[in-house]
Amino acid sequence: MTHPPYPHHPPQGFGPPVGPEFLAVDRRSSVAVDASGVTLEVNGVEAEFDWQEIRSVHYKASPNGKSLMVAVVHLDGQFYESVVEAKPRERLGEWFAGLAAVLTFYRPMG
Repeated sequence: MTHPPYPHHPPQGFGPPVGPEFLAVDRRSSVAVDASGVTLEVNGVEAEFDWQEIRSVHYKASPNGKSLMVAVVHLDGQFYESVVEAKPRERLGEWFAGLAAVLTFYRPMG
């Protein structure tokens, strides 16, 4: 199934911003990305980052290939990370594709 490409900028206008969203959740952790920024949760402790305070967002598979590792680098250089287990393992590929599209929408390279 193909999806049309997202525009390379967040929409402007009245009301809450509208755009693509990403969510990865397991029993202990979660990663959410939307128009407001990135939220990481680990064992019930949540950290929210607005786009204006984020230097960069990085992601990769865990060494065993079973989890999504997402890191937010704050403007002050501090590093925050969440690891979300993908069950079934095939979900990891879906998460990579979804996260890439949402990050490109809100933080285009260039």
